[in-house]
Amino acid sequence: QVQLVESGGGLVRPGGSLRLSCAASRFILENYAIGWFRQAPGKEREGVSSINVVDSSTEYADSVKGRFTISRDNAKNTVYLQMNDLKPEDTAVYYCAADVTGWGILQPNEFHIWGQGTQVTVSS
Repeated sequence: QVQLVESGGGLVRPGGSLRLSCAASRFILENYAIGWFRQAPGKEREGVSSINVVDSSTEYADSVKGRFTISRDNAKNTVYLQMNDLKPEDTAVYYCAADVTGWGILQPNEFHIWGQGTQVTVSS
């Protein structure tokens, strides 16, 4: 069974950093576009960042540009989301997802395989 597993979430103070990891089981991540999404209580799931297969270009939500960085480590079959200068409004459950088309358009319905999520809480 193909599976994505997120890790690295936790509680951090405003201005702090976290690195989320997305590891794949039974498939090779470098063959897929990978996206990070988040969902806060009472809100819709929103795209945070993606990296595609076609030309390895990346996309970021305006709210995280300059603070978050997505990257791949193909040797570890893992995609990361480095999150710096975290703000309380970044608090959410963060999910990684794989897009079999490879394009990684940052919309939830463009992605086909989802992880279970990891909680990120930014609070003083």
